[in-house]
Amino acid sequence: MNKRWTIGKIKEFVENNSESKLLTTEYQGFSQKLLFKCGCGNNFEKTFKKFKDNHQRKCEVCQPPKASR
Repeated sequence: MNKRWTIGKIKEFVENNSESKLLTTEYQGFSQKLLFKCGCGNNFEKTFKKFKDNHQRKCEVCQPPKASR
């Protein structure tokens, strides 16, 4: 069964699973980029899928992108 994510559930997930904060106030779907504030103070954008499934939970300064294969 597909779990329906609301902005409230996403905010709760972010608070419980990272040092980042969710700044976006509306959620339109999985392809939408959300705005987060990293624990270091930098803002960054990621889709919720990348944030949740790929553990990309920090800004590019704190968690640099992985090198391509």
